[in-house]
Amino acid sequence: MLSATPPPAFRPPTAAEVAGAGERTLPDLVGPGLRVLFSGINPSLYSAATGHHFARPGNRFWPALHRAGFTPELVHPAEQATLPGLGLGITNVVARATARADELSPAELVDGGRQLAELAATWQPRYLAVLGVTAYRAAFGRPKARIGPQDETVGGVPVWVLPNPSGLNAHYTVDTLASAYAELRAAAGC
Repeated sequence: MLSATPPPAFRPPTAAEVAGAGERTLPDLVGPGLRVLFSGINPSLYSAATGHHFARPGNRFWPALHRAGFTPELVHPAEQATLPGLGLGITNVVARATARADELSPAELVDGGRQLAELAATWQPRYLAVLGVTAYRAAFGRPKARIGPQDETVGGVPVWVLPNPSGLNAHYTVDTLASAYAELRAAAGC
């Protein structure tokens, strides 16, 4: 799915490196002046092994981000450090890497929601975009939440729930993800 050319220094992880990435975390990609802070549910083992957010082949985050107009060109996960310069950041509801998000406990999601609220309060992005409505519902006790802008804030920051870009989310294509992401881009003035 990822078609951006990897930087010359990028080396895909071995199967052993991916298998050994359980429990690893990825650092938040944040900075001052963020227009949107994107929050995944938690890193995949592949992402943890590479050290880059949304790195697993088949994840549609980067193509959707580009097609929605957030980036001028398709960004490879190894180039994620360019995002803060575009007013974009990345974090996760839960920092711990797992093979699948359904391996997270409800308590981990609630605790991660508290930590995400603190991060949002600290950096005050224009919008917090949570990528996954089910995780948002669990982390913030919002059982009726739907995709799109929310009435509530998190850490004093307006929230926009977007579809999860994982290849496991068969309900959305890259084009429908991009369309949903473009609505946020327009609202955020990006």
